[in-house]
Amino acid sequence: MKTLKQKMAERPVLGMTIYSGSPAVIDIIGRWGLDFAFIDAEHTSMGIDNDMEKLCMAAKISGVSPLVRVTRVDDIEIRKSLEMGADGVIIPHVKTLEEAKACVRGAKFPPKGRRGIDGTVRAAQFGAKGFSYDEYFKVQEDCLVIPMAEDFEFMDNIDAILDVPGIDAINFGPADYALSKCMKTFYNLAEPEIRKALGEIVEKSRQRGVKVMAPVIPPTADSLKAALDAGVGMLIMGSDMLNLNRACAAIMEAAQKNALA
Repeated sequence: MKTLKQKMAERPVLGMTIYSGSPAVIDIIGRWGLDFAFIDAEHTSMGIDNDMEKLCMAAKISGVSPLVRVTRVDDIEIRKSLEMGADGVIIPHVKTLEEAKACVRGAKFPPKGRRGIDGTVRAAQFGAKGFSYDEYFKVQEDCLVIPMAEDFEFMDNIDAILDVPGIDAINFGPADYALSKCMKTFYNLAEPEIRKALGEIVEKSRQRGVKVMAPVIPPTADSLKAALDAGVGMLIMGSDMLNLNRACAAIMEAAQKNALA
């Protein structure tokens, strides 16, 4: 089976943010063929703990790649997420060169980083039959490091951040980026200043072989095409909560037009 990094080298990849913490939801999106589950520990009650390990397990079972958004730039959270089976980490509010370096340092083994090693974790198959450290190092090389561009400070330091070796993708967060500039446009990628920032991220990332992730909201064909046309290669097709709300709204609209009329 191809890794998410291998898929990214061939084509755009699709995912969904998981806020509910439900293994069943992750199982479902995997069985529908999405490429990654964006498991959010930043804005939810989920922690980097046993529950996170179960969500990574659910992803592996259904063939979708688990990407964990940790709560902050923290080498322990980054390392533990990967040890629990995440295929990559998404790190919020990266603003400076030093923070970008810290993201890589926590995710990569020496000489690329300073991640600690343990052969008894899930990602190492608990050191069970057939385990080898050499193979573990090789597999973990494909784990993705994805800082988030969601503050004006990121854009102030964009060249230095993107020059950090070991960064695989940049996740553009338009809502928080807008708020950092005292704008309330949220997920409107068509707003001129938001579009300009995304365009700069895409252009500079492409020059360095770095992919760009961004939300597709609403997750419609038109929004998807617009994101692809803008150069986004990792497409977040809304979230489980957004899509459940959209489904419920459609159900109630149909009911009000018919059975409840």
